[in-house]
Amino acid sequence: MSLDSLKAAIPDFAKDLKLNLGSVIGNSDLPQQQLWGTVLSCAIAARSPRVLRELEPEAKANLSPEAYTAAKSAAAIMAMNNVFYRTRHLLSDPEYGTLRAGLRMNVIGNPGVDKVDFELWSLAVSAVNGCGQCLDSHEQVLRKAGVGRETVQEAFKIASVIQAVAVTLDAEAALAAE
Repeated sequence: MSLDSLKAAIPDFAKDLKLNLGSVIGNSDLPQQQLWGTVLSCAIAARSPRVLRELEPEAKANLSPEAYTAAKSAAAIMAMNNVFYRTRHLLSDPEYGTLRAGLRMNVIGNPGVDKVDFELWSLAVSAVNGCGQCLDSHEQVLRKAGVGRETVQEAFKIASVIQAVAVTLDAEAALAAE
């Protein structure tokens, strides 16, 4: 199982996804930890067993044990936060924004890796999950830490391609099962 296996599974009608998958992972300017943490956290967020099974071994091989756990933690905490903050943002009553969240988010304060890496992974997962408030929050933290727009965009490019591959392969599997 590997990136090559995943690319080979992408149907011809989605050739652009195959090319983009190879490009965003194979030609990324991100440091290895940022790259593979983004890949792993987005593969988890995309909710596709096949995509996760194909990408996880390479992510694990390219990440320290601490970074591997932190990337999984980013996907987990953002699965909760993206629903909570997106819902609060979408409700027309602004009073919800003044209420205390009351949800534990300790991992954000102590993720076990460099804070910038964790923020980048959280931003990428937020892109997959479509939470504008979380995207803004994580982007602002990254920018204040000196991270360039190109790096931020690289993370959400990876997120968009992994999500598209997951949707495409899951749809093809569902159609093949009929």
